[in-house]
Amino acid sequence: MKKQKRIAGALRWLLQSEQDLDDAKFNLSGSRYNVACFLAQHSSEKILKAYLFRKGAYSVWGHSVADLCDDATKYDMGFEKLFSIAGPLDMYYMPTRYPDSLPEGIPSKAFIEEDARRAIDMAEKIMDFVKSKENFMK
Repeated sequence: MKKQKRIAGALRWLLQSEQDLDDAKFNLSGSRYNVACFLAQHSSEKILKAYLFRKGAYSVWGHSVADLCDDATKYDMGFEKLFSIAGPLDMYYMPTRYPDSLPEGIPSKAFIEEDARRAIDMAEKIMDFVKSKENFMK
């Protein structure tokens, strides 16, 4: 029963991760670049949490994609190859939402289309990598 519950919980994280990535693309199409960046980062956070829960973690804390990738290396050292995109993706967590995270201006004016496309591309790479793991959701 515990295994079924763990799989169901991981599936919820996976489904929300997919929705967040879709929402990031939707916001990109509407020129809401800061929101697209944030949702791409959030999508990656959630897919990594799905993986960790699926692997048996009982609690997964934090919002750093880089830290979650590091946690995932305890189950699969292949996650090390995500470090080069996980760190940069974390830059979109706070500054995309909070004006006091920027030296001046507001998030909705600070991010451009290139930022959103880059964030979505990184999130897609993380999503594809996690989904490629054998027995991820079985």
